[in-house]
Amino acid sequence: MNTEFKKGIVFAFGAYILWGVLPIYWDLIRELGAFEILTYRIVLSMIFMLFVVVFTKNTEPFKRDVHQLFTNPIQLIAIIAAGYVITINWGTFIWAVANGHVLQTSLGYYINPLVSIIFALIFLKERFNKLEWIAIALAVIGVLYMTLKMGVFPGISLLLASSFGLYGLIKKLVPIDAISSITIECIATAPAGFIYLWYIWQQGSSSLGVNSSSFWLLFSGAITAIPLILFSAGARRIPLSLTGFIQYIAPTLMFVLGIFLFKEPFNIDQLVTFIFIWIGIIVYSISQYFKIKKDKNPVIR
Repeated sequence: MNTEFKKGIVFAFGAYILWGVLPIYWDLIRELGAFEILTYRIVLSMIFMLFVVVFTKNTEPFKRDVHQLFTNPIQLIAIIAAGYVITINWGTFIWAVANGHVLQTSLGYYINPLVSIIFALIFLKERFNKLEWIAIALAVIGVLYMTLKMGVFPGISLLLASSFGLYGLIKKLVPIDAISSITIECIATAPAGFIYLWYIWQQGSSSLGVNSSSFWLLFSGAITAIPLILFSAGARRIPLSLTGFIQYIAPTLMFVLGIFLFKEPFNIDQLVTFIFIWIGIIVYSISQYFKIKKDKNPVIR
């Protein structure tokens, strides 16, 4: 197992642990509206990333990466698209936590790894064995069960899973430095953030003020950017399917928080859905174990 591959695993673990405990942070600022939080998150993330570029002495690499993107319009469009895709993911997540749907976010991020391996199959031409297909089938059954039995289409879960899966795919296809990539994404989405902030200030509908939520909001840029940097650094070093495998850390932490901290109701039908997902995870994990065991020195793909 080479050094870069090991680094990729460490970075990915760090990202998903941080994402797993994020509901605690967003609950601290729930007094503010979800879209207002999202907007400040966008703007503060850009400011934080520009400081990171300067203070980590990545100015020259950043300039080179920007030049690379402008000489390759397809990659430039892809990075801009990545910024807006992850913004959709952020907004959905913040709204879900604020409205008592932490368990749905957990389900979404359990499904996401299976979305990632489907994307890997379609776009990256990775091939999967029978165990991996069984894992996907079990996840589909779980989602269909919730939809049919409970009469609730898990829209939040599927939007979170598909948007983050698409984001991971784009990051895999655009080979530039993690810090540069996140910074460019933040710069690309910042204009939309500034426009919305101007609008709510003009309307006098901003909830920002002298309160604890506004104080905690100041840290949203760092809390957003740090796990994204770790994720980007990890995604470039390990296979997309393995990235999805490690992601199970985050929804597990969210699931525990939803039940024990946020006291969300959890009935038998939800349990059945999660059981199908968990069995799928076990099957998929077994397949990944055999893959890694077979390949003693994984190649970065």
